[in-house]
Amino acid sequence: MNQTITTVAGLEAGHYTDLEHATGCTVFLCREGAVGGVDVRGGSPGTRETDLLRPVHRVEQVHAVVLSGGSAFGLDAASGVVAYLESQGIGFKVGPKEAPVIVPIVSAAILYDLGLITSEVRPGLEEGRSACLAASSAPMTEGSVGAGTGATVAKLGGAERAVKGGIGSAAITLATGQT
Repeated sequence: MNQTITTVAGLEAGHYTDLEHATGCTVFLCREGAVGGVDVRGGSPGTRETDLLRPVHRVEQVHAVVLSGGSAFGLDAASGVVAYLESQGIGFKVGPKEAPVIVPIVSAAILYDLGLITSEVRPGLEEGRSACLAASSAPMTEGSVGAGTGATVAKLGGAERAVKGGIGSAAITLATGQT
């Protein structure tokens, strides 16, 4: 039984994992669009297009969410997702009805994994695109994959006290049948 986030109808997840350099990215695709929300936390948050997830803005749906290692550099992975979705004709249509421009709405957030093994390798456009190509509605792989590859936690006492983290997800089905 799938109890990961991909049990939600219309949601796909895919990872790009670089075990050699302990980094990666994860994409959640909503090809038909989905209403999103955000709560940004942390001492040094790095995000892209998360303001669009606030209900006061014109854009009502997001087509993908990207989580990436690589600190601020990892936000480039979202550009690969934007390019992939545009090539698939998925996005917010703007301009004349006869020839609209498709603008995929892709929100992203990063985590700091630089220096775990190297600071020279981080997810970018190709890695974001690779995560899209790997996306499916199958149960999401969790742990040290995608954005969780270089994830660490418990760094309040300093980086030397950090322990390995990862990526996970969950989904529940309500009594109404909604997931």
